[in-house]
Amino acid sequence: MSEQSHFFNRVEISLFANPKLVLLAIFATTLFFAWQIPSVKMYSDFADLLPQKHPYIELHNEIKDNFGGANVIIVGVEVEEGNIFSNETLELIHQVTQAVDNLPGVNHNLVSSFTHRTTRKVWLTEMGNIVSDPYYRPQDPLMSAEALTELSKAVVANPQVYGPLVSSDMKTALIKAQLNEGALDYEKTFAQLQQLRADYAREGINIYATGQPVLVGWAYYYKDQIFQILVFTALIMVTLLIFHFRSWYGVLVPLAGVLVSTTWGIGIISLFGYNLDPLGLVIPFLISARAMSHGIQLVERYYAELEETRNSHDAARRTFENLFRPGSLGVVSDAVGLLLIAIGSIPLNTKLAHYSSLWALSIIITVLLAVPLLLSVLPKPSKTQLKQNVLRHVADSASGVVVANPALILMVGLVLTVGGGFVASHVTIGESEPGSPILYQDHDYNISSKAINDSFPGSEELYIVAEHRDEGGMKKPEVLRELEALQRHMLLDPDVGGSKGMPDLIKQVNRLLHNNDPRWQQIPKDEFYVGGLMFAYMASSPIPGALKEFVDPSERVANLVFFYKDHQGETIRRAIHTAKQWIEENDGKVDGLSIRLAGGTIGVTAAMNEAAFDTNKVVLPLVFLLIFAFVMIFYRSLQAGFMMFVAMFFATTLTYAYMGLAEVGININTVPIIAVGVGVGIDYSIYMMDRIREEMVRRGDLRESVRAALRTTGLAVSFTAITLIAGIVMWIFLSDLRFQADAALLLSVMVVLNGIAALWLVPSWVLVFKPKFITQLSDDAGEIIQRNHSQAPSEDL
Repeated sequence: MSEQSHFFNRVEISLFANPKLVLLAIFATTLFFAWQIPSVKMYSDFADLLPQKHPYIELHNEIKDNFGGANVIIVGVEVEEGNIFSNETLELIHQVTQAVDNLPGVNHNLVSSFTHRTTRKVWLTEMGNIVSDPYYRPQDPLMSAEALTELSKAVVANPQVYGPLVSSDMKTALIKAQLNEGALDYEKTFAQLQQLRADYAREGINIYATGQPVLVGWAYYYKDQIFQILVFTALIMVTLLIFHFRSWYGVLVPLAGVLVSTTWGIGIISLFGYNLDPLGLVIPFLISARAMSHGIQLVERYYAELEETRNSHDAARRTFENLFRPGSLGVVSDAVGLLLIAIGSIPLNTKLAHYSSLWALSIIITVLLAVPLLLSVLPKPSKTQLKQNVLRHVADSASGVVVANPALILMVGLVLTVGGGFVASHVTIGESEPGSPILYQDHDYNISSKAINDSFPGSEELYIVAEHRDEGGMKKPEVLRELEALQRHMLLDPDVGGSKGMPDLIKQVNRLLHNNDPRWQQIPKDEFYVGGLMFAYMASSPIPGALKEFVDPSERVANLVFFYKDHQGETIRRAIHTAKQWIEENDGKVDGLSIRLAGGTIGVTAAMNEAAFDTNKVVLPLVFLLIFAFVMIFYRSLQAGFMMFVAMFFATTLTYAYMGLAEVGININTVPIIAVGVGVGIDYSIYMMDRIREEMVRRGDLRESVRAALRTTGLAVSFTAITLIAGIVMWIFLSDLRFQADAALLLSVMVVLNGIAALWLVPSWVLVFKPKFITQLSDDAGEIIQRNHSQAPSEDL
């Protein structure tokens, strides 16, 4: 430890011997990164949200071009009075259908609407021929009342239309359009969709829009808020700096560190060739706020040293000497939390982990090194004593409470942790409420989702894919009966609003060919007869690909669709469990047949939830383990590492308890926030522990050392926590994207809890257990803190 410390001491001497040269190198690097910034783009890619190695996503990628995927726009046209079967309303539905079909990126072969050319009524002629016609012909004359009644009866007679595309009360018609995944311009598609809704709005008519592309479109829609939030955040942080320091140094120096750090961070994103996703902007804001926090710690310490040394250069050097190593350990902890996000298989989080961890590490140079060097070359401030404020008085009072009641504080912390663990056990995996948690419940998107789900079996679809070893295997009666049994099993779930698949189609056509006699609504016993029914259905339609939504061209792969009204975590778990249960019980009963899970919005969301849960199980323990190891190695003490583990465990357990109470689920959005929060929050405990060690060397009295550390570093930790929250708090009040607000609130809760751990638990732990890595210290001639006796880490327990 001593040799390592002396090495850092020699580096420190070299740096402060040539501060201007080092600052010039940092400035030149900053210009290089600034040159890269214009090429950074902000957009969302749906594929970035998907865990590509998950078997459900692999299936989704295989079938999306044939059966469709989760990237679907759903539009509902609702009449407030009467029903949709009037000439005016039918014309409107047709026009909206055509407009949706013409949206950018729409797969024209996968558009569904009861007025679309691909949706047809089929009947048997007197000559025994099967013919079909579209339900609605825009070129025909206006229909009479009798004709409209007949049309409504024809719709009701077709279960593929009545229910899936026309609501049971006949007040709403549904239009679905799959988008081609890849280089989609979500912003353009959403803008045209919103224009469509405005153009076709009528009195007494409601036009709803939901689906993943619409959700991403809303995220783009609020991009302009980012600038507004940035401005308000900057004003708040500057105001806080003025209030706390009341000096130009205290305001401009931390801001300079933030500006340089942010320039490096955005430049790093550009060099990686990554995009900024609108939904992930809270974390870059958090990193900038962390840079500000470290800058405040440095300036606060600089003024404290200046009161003793009265020399600006010496005060800056001592600030660097005392804060660079614990600060660097804190930054590395931040970076570890960020980098480990990449363990999950979601590309969005992988990209975020890569650039944000390097951005966080850059704080070592742009703030922890640059700020002390800058202070060393600047003239000495005219006022070297900071004025008293409310926080300083609070810090004095709090120090007395902690020193007087350390055992009681630890007991309270233990009770809170146990109680928090019980509440945390109720946290939901996935979404905890209907609609999308990215937007508020009263938002147009969630209102649209609720209106559509209330009128239809459900806008959330689960795809279960059946595959047969042989070409044409889906025509075998035993295969169709097995799929029918699977449908019956899935329909036992009360959340399933309906289903669609090959068995339904075959039974319907068979009934039609037998004068619509319901006794013939069954699966034939002959494979060739099934093939004949399929051929008759295709021949009756002049539109190619009539069977495409049910079976692939080789008739080897078939798709069963089940409709759900929401994609809450519990709904998805029950859906997947129900399907797996049937598969386990019936696997291998039909030779050559296999059942695969799962596609559609439910399948894709299930994959995302499972990936989030698996990532959460791995990432958090690793964050804990690595930070424990770093602290233990840095201080050569097992108890130092264990003390930080206790602080992290306390804050993280109560964070999960908050999530349980606030009904915030564990999903791909919250897992990175939690991992980042752990890494960021542990900084405070590290700073506090290190300052107690330093004061112990000076004073030799543990109680007085803790009291002094709380009055100085405790004050700085409190203010930096407030500043950190200020850096993200405006997302809570200004962002119309609920996810950003919830993420900012979750991070704020984690910051507060980590601040409590640092200011109350860590000093109390030191006072109660008196760890040797703190109580047995001295300094050498070079003022390097070291142990009085050489001890192995295990002796410190």
